[in-house]
Amino acid sequence: MPITVDWRVASMRKLVYRMKRKTQWLRVSARQREMSFKMKVFKATGRSLRLGAALAVISTVTLAGCTTTEVLNQGYVVDQTALDLTPVGSSREQVLLSLGTPSTTATFDNEVFYYISQKRTRAAMFMKPKLVEQSVLAVYFDEEGTVKQIANYTLQDGKVFDLITRTTPTGGLDKSFLAQVLSGTGSQSGASVARSILGTQ
Repeated sequence: MPITVDWRVASMRKLVYRMKRKTQWLRVSARQREMSFKMKVFKATGRSLRLGAALAVISTVTLAGCTTTEVLNQGYVVDQTALDLTPVGSSREQVLLSLGTPSTTATFDNEVFYYISQKRTRAAMFMKPKLVEQSVLAVYFDEEGTVKQIANYTLQDGKVFDLITRTTPTGGLDKSFLAQVLSGTGSQSGASVARSILGTQ
């Protein structure tokens, strides 16, 4: 006896078979898409890690090049040979020729030439320089206009100290002016007084 299959049943079986295949394909396709997305994320993350590592190495090398301390000298830098050319008894003109124009002058008792200098250090190019040392070379004249004393003042233990005679000056207008310039014990700070005299920022 021949087997007869109703064409409707056969087409229904084909339809069910096709639907099963389609859902299997959709599941596989969804998994593949998910895996593909994960791979793309992993690749992007790996690329980001490599880029971040390269950037870290470059910035470390760049900052390592900036760590050398830069020393900035402003104002008059004391030169021993120029000081040797102006001994006690030298004329005002000889002082001007060997030491140059003073940073400022004063006439407390007699005329005084002040040569102010500052030493600043900067740890990196982008940092603001820090004041580490300040000194004042003072040349005192007598009534005839000849040098009677040369002093190189700086602060030592918070007091004005002469590096040439190794003494601290006694009171007077000169000492208060020097204390104000060197330490900032006036209405303005010493650094701002020196900056205004030196014409720096």
